Amino acid sequence: MTTWIVLGVIVLIAIFAILLYNRLVAARAQVDEAWSDIQVQMKRRYDLIPNLVETVKGYASHERQTLEAVIEARNQAATNTGSPNSQAQSENMLTGALGRLFALAESYPNLKADQNFRHLQEELAETENQISRSRRFYNGSVKAFNVMIQSFPANLFARSLGFSEREFLEFDDPKVAEPVKVDFGMPQA
Repeated sequence: MTTWIVLGVIVLIAIFAILLYNRLVAARAQVDEAWSDIQVQMKRRYDLIPNLVETVKGYASHERQTLEAVIEARNQAATNTGSPNSQAQSENMLTGALGRLFALAESYPNLKADQNFRHLQEELAETENQISRSRRFYNGSVKAFNVMIQSFPANLFARSLGFSEREFLEFDDPKVAEPVKVDFGMPQA
């Protein structure tokens, strides 16, 4: 009889360990999927930027330094495959460069009125919104995963099974966390 009780306890512990491991794997997969979504949106952003710069070049070719800074920041961000912290730093630089580009565009009324430029601005603004949504989903997934790893009884097994906490994607400058401001020159009510 004692053998059956011991065997039953061992089976229950094994079932519990399997269920716990599977929950941790599912949570880790959700974090990975959320990070992948962010990278897809950022790639879309990186693909839009050269078209935007080319459009601006036609109107403000003598503003070469600003245009080169945008392309350099874009290239650095696009090739960054590091941690969320590293990616956030690259994105901070890119957002700052884009802000200077849009400030430059304010000086050129013909550029602001250009249909292609306005279309690219709209696409970039939508992409910024999608990045923001993806970032919120990613950070929520990271929070749930980290809480799961830190909670009892998972905290007893998680590290030994190869699970470790993930980084949040946070921007240093609170202004950078906002989407790039796009002004279409329309009067406000």
